[in-house]
This record gives sequence, C-alpha cells and structure tokens, in this order.
Amino acid sequence: MYHNISGDCLCGCRIADHSAAVCRAEDDDVDASISTAVLGTGSAVPEWVVTNHEIGVTVGVDDDWIRRKTGIRTRRWIRPGQATSDLAVDAARNALAAAAIPASDVSTLIVATSTPDHPLPPTACFVQQRLPGCRAAAFDLNAVCTGFLFALAIGRALHQYREGYVLVIGADTYSTILNPADRASYPLFGDGAGAVVLGPPRPGAPTLRQVSLFTDGAHADLIQVPAGGSRHPCTADDNHDSHYFTMRGRRVREFVAEQLPPRVTRFLSDIRTPADSITHVIAHQANKAMLDDLFPHLGLRYATLHDTVTTHGNTAAASIPLTLDHAVRAGKIAIGDTVLLVGFGAGMSIGLGLAQW
Repeated sequence: MYHNISGDCLCGCRIADHSAAVCRAEDDDVDASISTAVLGTGSAVPEWVVTNHEIGVTVGVDDDWIRRKTGIRTRRWIRPGQATSDLAVDAARNALAAAAIPASDVSTLIVATSTPDHPLPPTACFVQQRLPGCRAAAFDLNAVCTGFLFALAIGRALHQYREGYVLVIGADTYSTILNPADRASYPLFGDGAGAVVLGPPRPGAPTLRQVSLFTDGAHADLIQVPAGGSRHPCTADDNHDSHYFTMRGRRVREFVAEQLPPRVTRFLSDIRTPADSITHVIAHQANKAMLDDLFPHLGLRYATLHDTVTTHGNTAAASIPLTLDHAVRAGKIAIGDTVLLVGFGAGMSIGLGLAQW
C-alpha cells in the first residue's frame, strides 16, 4: 500500500520516502513565503428540512430506530430543479466573503463531488460561471466522501506554485442517488456544500500544515453506484436499482475501525505533533453512532469532536468543510488551537489534514 519514491515533492522538498501521498516535510523545510493559509470558510445547505418521520414512512422504520442506528434527527435535501452547483456556488460566495477575496483573484477552483450536475462538463465550470469575474482554472475531483481532503492537498500544492488564491469546495447531493427502498442508506444522507479559500499567510489566519492521503483499492466494491459509467453504461433496459448508491455498511465500518486509528497515530508522528496537542477534530460526518464509537480509539484525549451529522446527515464530500465552517462561525475554534481533519470514504480511502489556528 505504501510506495517509496525518490525525487522532488510538490512542496519543494527532496523526497526520500513517501507513504501513500503524504509528504513528510516538516514546517522548517518549507519557506514561510510559500506556506498556505486558510483565509476563509463557507457552507450552504438546502432549505428543505427532511425529518426522520418523513424518511421512516418511506422505508418502514420510525424516528427512534433512525436515531439509535445513526444519531441523525434531520437532514436537508434539494428540491427538483436544484443541483450540486447551486449549493457549491453559495458556499463559495460565503467563503470568499469571509476571506475578503474577490472571485477575480481566484486562480484555481476545485470542486470535490461524486454527484456532479452532469457527467460532463465539470461542475466546477458552472460554479466559475456564476462567480463574477472568476477566470480560475476549474476542475472536479471525485474521491467520494474523502474528496474534500484530496482537493485540499491538490489546492495546497497548486497554491505554492501559482499566483492568486485557491477555492476548494466539497459539494454533494446524495438525495438524488438514494434508493428509497434501502432503509440502511436512505436515512443517512443529506445535501450540502462547504468551501475554503487558500492563499498566502496573513496575520491571524490559520495555516494548513499538512495533508496525508491513502487509498486501498482492494475494497473498491464496498461503496458503489454500479451503473452510469463506461463499465455499465446507461441503457433503456437497465434495472433502475443499479443507478442507486449501495454500501456494505458493516464492512465499511470494519475497515474504518481497523485502518483509521493507526493512520492518525502515524500521521501525527510523521509531522511531530503530539496527540495531546490536538484541540479539535473535524471528521467526515458518516454516522454519529459510528463516530461516537470510533473517536475514543483515536487517542486524542483533549480534542473536541465536532458534529453536524445530527441535523444535516452525511453530506459526503461537503461534510468536513461544512462542519469546519459551522465551528469557525460559532467561535468554537480559537487562535492557537490545532485542528485535525479526518476523512474516509469509498475506494476505500482515508485523508488526514492538520491546520494551526
């Protein structure tokens, strides 16, 4: 799973050993003039609040069952006629406003999504189109629920080699691909978007110190939408169920429980950050019951685990930036705090990031 690579890293260091996609350069190895700051955050969710009662009527369960299994009380879904880019645009505008950056100064725009507006062109192009003056290089990235951290890693690297600012968005509308007959997945997901603006350091702005990425393709079959790609193109004769999201939930949970704790430990060790220095964890909001079980095994005894899944459900690639934005706007993260970003999703993949407030 790990590969030894020799050569030059995107961050400018000389690589002796990389594990997955993590660069082990320390802060002292990167010139301060090209370090990357998080200048603003933003998020957006649809207006339509979907209750457990509404979900339960469809799949034959009640509010108590959904709360016990998932910890979710409500989620937001888009209405017919809305799409992923609508939420992405609103989150982007909020992040740009928080950063006090005009869209015309954005040089790169990345949208992490597995529910694009269309198979092509990229959803990022529709976002760019609706941000006045924006002429950024715009593209999509699909790493499912870990997508935001993959996009963040790419955005950090591109910022260090391009002038301007990088707008990184995670946005998904899973309500459009859920099977209303599947009680295991139908209650889990909400729609939403979150965004951050990356750029050069400024006084009081948090610094994105490092991002680590990992994928184990041996488990690619655990989470799927089987149809709609070149392996199984859409045809008039398709069984419509093949176009829905599917997940082998027990196996997914086992993978995360086995893989995530040691990877968090290794990540923090690689960047010489004591676990006891972590003050906040912004994790992928997969399932509150799952997160509550998992969190004690991460060894982060002084950290606060932030939660939006209770009221917004699992918003896929949006869940980390949306939760981060909620924490920032609520004043829960203070100067001097250390924030660990934790993602996991289909592939199977894991992403970890560290930001210093």
